[in-house]
Amino acid sequence: MKTYKAVPRKAMLTSALLAALAGPAWAQDQTTDSTAPSSQSADPTTLDAVQVTGIRASLASSMNLKRDSQGVVDGIVAEDIGKFPDTNLAESLQRISGVSIDRTSSGEGSKVTVRGIGPDFNLVLLNGRQMPASNLGDGGAGLSSSRSFDFANIASESISAVEVYKTVRADNPTGGIGATINVKTLRPLEAEPVISVGLKAVNDTSNDNLPSTLQGKDFTGEMSGIFSQQYADGRFGVMLSGSYQERDSGFNQATVAEGWATFRGDSTDGRALPQPGTGYADRITNRPDATDVYGRPQNTAYNVNGVQRQRTNGQATLQWKPLDNVTTTLDYTYVENKVQQQRSELSVWFNYGPGDSTWTNGPIAAPIIYSEDMTNSDVSMGGAQLATKNTMDSLGFNVDWEVNDSLDLSFDFHNSSAESQPDSKYGSAGVLGVAAFVRGTTTVDYSGDLPIINIALPPGGVQAADALVTGSVFQNSYNKSEVQQYQGSGVFRFADYSALDFGVGYAEVKNRSASAIMQRDSWGGVGTPADYDDSIWYADDMAKYFDAFSGHDDPRLTGQFLVFDFDRLIDRAGQVGTAGSPACPTCYYAPTEYTDDIRTTETSKSAYLQYRTTFDWSMPFSVAVGVRYEQTEVESLAMVRVPESITWNSANELNIDYADDRAFVGGKGKYDYVLPNLDLKLDILENLVLRGSYSRSLGRPGWSKIQSGQTLAGIVRTQGGTGSRGNPGLEPLISDNFDLSLEWYYGESSYASVGFFRKNIKNFISDTIVRENTGELHTPVGGAYWNAALASGGCAATDGACIRNYIFDNFNGQPGVTATGTNSAGERTGTIVGQPGDPVAGFDITLPANQRSDHLDGWEVALQHLFGQSGFGVAANYTKVKSGLTFDNYSLGDQYPMIGLSDSANVVAFYDKNRWQVRAAYNWRDSFLSGIGGQGPNPNYTDDYGQLDLNISYAATDNLTLSVEAINLTDETMRTYSRHTNMLRYATQTGPRYMFGVRYKF
Repeated sequence: MKTYKAVPRKAMLTSALLAALAGPAWAQDQTTDSTAPSSQSADPTTLDAVQVTGIRASLASSMNLKRDSQGVVDGIVAEDIGKFPDTNLAESLQRISGVSIDRTSSGEGSKVTVRGIGPDFNLVLLNGRQMPASNLGDGGAGLSSSRSFDFANIASESISAVEVYKTVRADNPTGGIGATINVKTLRPLEAEPVISVGLKAVNDTSNDNLPSTLQGKDFTGEMSGIFSQQYADGRFGVMLSGSYQERDSGFNQATVAEGWATFRGDSTDGRALPQPGTGYADRITNRPDATDVYGRPQNTAYNVNGVQRQRTNGQATLQWKPLDNVTTTLDYTYVENKVQQQRSELSVWFNYGPGDSTWTNGPIAAPIIYSEDMTNSDVSMGGAQLATKNTMDSLGFNVDWEVNDSLDLSFDFHNSSAESQPDSKYGSAGVLGVAAFVRGTTTVDYSGDLPIINIALPPGGVQAADALVTGSVFQNSYNKSEVQQYQGSGVFRFADYSALDFGVGYAEVKNRSASAIMQRDSWGGVGTPADYDDSIWYADDMAKYFDAFSGHDDPRLTGQFLVFDFDRLIDRAGQVGTAGSPACPTCYYAPTEYTDDIRTTETSKSAYLQYRTTFDWSMPFSVAVGVRYEQTEVESLAMVRVPESITWNSANELNIDYADDRAFVGGKGKYDYVLPNLDLKLDILENLVLRGSYSRSLGRPGWSKIQSGQTLAGIVRTQGGTGSRGNPGLEPLISDNFDLSLEWYYGESSYASVGFFRKNIKNFISDTIVRENTGELHTPVGGAYWNAALASGGCAATDGACIRNYIFDNFNGQPGVTATGTNSAGERTGTIVGQPGDPVAGFDITLPANQRSDHLDGWEVALQHLFGQSGFGVAANYTKVKSGLTFDNYSLGDQYPMIGLSDSANVVAFYDKNRWQVRAAYNWRDSFLSGIGGQGPNPNYTDDYGQLDLNISYAATDNLTLSVEAINLTDETMRTYSRHTNMLRYATQTGPRYMFGVRYKF
């Protein structure tokens, strides 16, 4: 039998006390127990919030959020206004169970993975609004397909809380399979008035570990400020916040950037090792067996990188209560993050040629020692300059209307955009090749964390007199995302304290990704070394920049390389020319017109209902059941090259001829889904809670997957051609989510919890091949001229040279046939163009399709404990994830695993008493698949990584706080490898970062 109840006074008192501990940030609009009565009918025991700050208050607020929320929700709350636990939001989020982060090359937290689901399938909200996300391709080049949000762009000073919804609720926007992450900012009418200013000096030790020309400042500055005040007896509020940060840092990498060509032991591919008894097989020790899989490196390199960043954040919020029951909010957020990077490198390229090598045992074999014979090959010492500017602005307006004791209504609008673009005359990424052609036999030892490169060089090694510019690549990449969103919502409370949530929404998301490239393939050299003044270069040694890796002092390591003035060398290269290769000053600047341009619009309409109630049984039982309807229309435009004809230029190759101008081609798609959710909460004891949840969520495909337009490979064979295109009609990933958790709140701000989750995911996207024709491209193969050659009886259908000779001899000068002469083999030369009566060419088109289903499941264990009134406490959690969505290292075909799947753990020990706050936080993430690529469908695994951070603050007075922070205190390194740990992709050294701060509250 169902009965109704008011919320017990004891439960209300507990919540009120916890809210008091939460401090002013948590006094904002908080996700509370869905059965709580409205403020108009609150019990007299409800307490006014008092201001309590610090680590304990932040943890108490986070526990309160977890305990009182519908479903499984975790979060982090500011320790005080303007003081978030970490200066980087991603670094803070990784302290939450199930959350792990991706780091930039310079070691800063950037993007988040939740419960094994990667950044592209976690939705980020700002105050409940969907935020745009802009990204450039790898290294600032190419097109980006990503929907992931980069937390490195946002300063934490104006953030009051971050909520991580691990289970789906009908009232949250869609798009997050792993989680929906809501970033909340300060509201002036919901917090104590404050004026505060903060200053920091930052010393990033990685900046010291660079060549002098790449180094920035030893100390850089940060400043931030918050002004939040109420006027007119609390009816009008103003909040202004701003921050500016400069950071000069660096990172150094050993890389096999081009990846590993992978074969089975019995492969006869021209790049594979020779089979036993052939070629140089006698120089191979422990050759991989016939059934083993092994890889040969394309290149190996060391590089050093200087990075400078300038980040500006600003926010303005105005609130006005024209009536006691009406609150209006107007807010604007601006973000700008400018990053510059300079690189110098020493690299060696391999030709899959003869040499000595020693290999590990199979079934996945990798080189221990790998060598190739070289004579006067290139010692490559290229340089690069990358410069990007990321901006985001968001304008929002909200009206909350408490119509009466039973009904609340809300309307919300926002218009936001995020843009990533080049910020240099060299484009978003400019690479200048430099080489000295003095390299002899080259050997690499891959057995350690750092590969040891050894190069046979002439006496004196690499000299400035031997160096010259070779090839170059300058790229412009651009990405802009825009979101316009309208949301209307309401809550109707029944007399029994049950409630009905309802709402409608409309969102239009536009995404544009574009790129262009200027590439000069002069890899043999531009001019001669004599064309370049020796003073452009200076010598340095790579070995000293990798001192965090064992092996950096190995006497075999050849570290000598040349550093150069990038601007000066480009100016000179643009002046160097020969009769066969004239000077080309414009070759060293990125093009201004984009040659690839994808524009996609997603329009979504939604409506939801959710009913919440509590059954007053001996063990109170709360239920929330809801449903959300989501309809999305996709329209994509892509700029493509327009094919006009097919020309037969040689015996085995036909080529597509393109129009001079490009054209936009469009495509559309549409899908709609009903997304139910059910949240159950059983209060077994007053402090023991059992939760169960089921929900269905969706994750939208990457932008490149739903692009329109088709790209054809330039070379066509006699049997036809190949090509690729996106698919605007793709369905989203659909996940059925199951959660079960037990939470024990056994003391003040202390709890233990264990949870199990499972996600059954369908509509995974993988490539499929379909045979199509364009309807317009006619091929000479099988045409009138071709058939005449076969009918003559002198040519077989497989003898392309014979057929061409016949056509030129008998049809030269007729439509499409132009003979030009005879080559050294006696074959006729010239062109044969497909004619309207000829067959239409067929193409094998690769396109993405929804084809697979799989699952993942895992466990989360968390503990938070305060040791009485001693001030000491600890918070720890561990997440274990497993899935069938893994990569099979023994398979050489295309695979589509889940990126980012990994276990993780956190331990935070702290002291918070009187004027001192000390926090030591250790975060660990197990090895995980971080991507696919590098000479085909090869896995890239990031090795397990643990980092210790320390934060100490002292309140000198009630207004003045001094602090010191240390990030990566133990100077950890990161490593990424392919199918075997010896198959290095990237080994990265950064360094500890120290911050010294002062904050004053007026």
